Amino acid sequence: MLFIFGMVVGAALVWLVFRLALKKIAVRWYEWLLGALGFMMAVWAVHDFFASMAEYNETAGRMLLWILGVPALVLLALGVFLPWWRLRRARLASAEKPASEKV
Repeated sequence: MLFIFGMVVGAALVWLVFRLALKKIAVRWYEWLLGALGFMMAVWAVHDFFASMAEYNETAGRMLLWILGVPALVLLALGVFLPWWRLRRARLASAEKPASEKV
């Protein structure tokens, strides 16, 4: 099962890298780091939740889902939001320049 999960994650990562290269979107190293940490924490939270549920320990499963899941979502959101915000600011700045400065 973990092998299939690793193959799916690897394929998704390759697709993401090629998609960003095709659209010429530069992602900084810390944005990759935030996304990777958020993804690893989300996988950890889901794994611990289902493992706790399998052991009939519902309270611990829900608590770990909150403790690990919320920071994971925040890190993932930052990893997606920061490149989008940087590109949006660059587009707005280039749109505000007068026609004489765009040369």
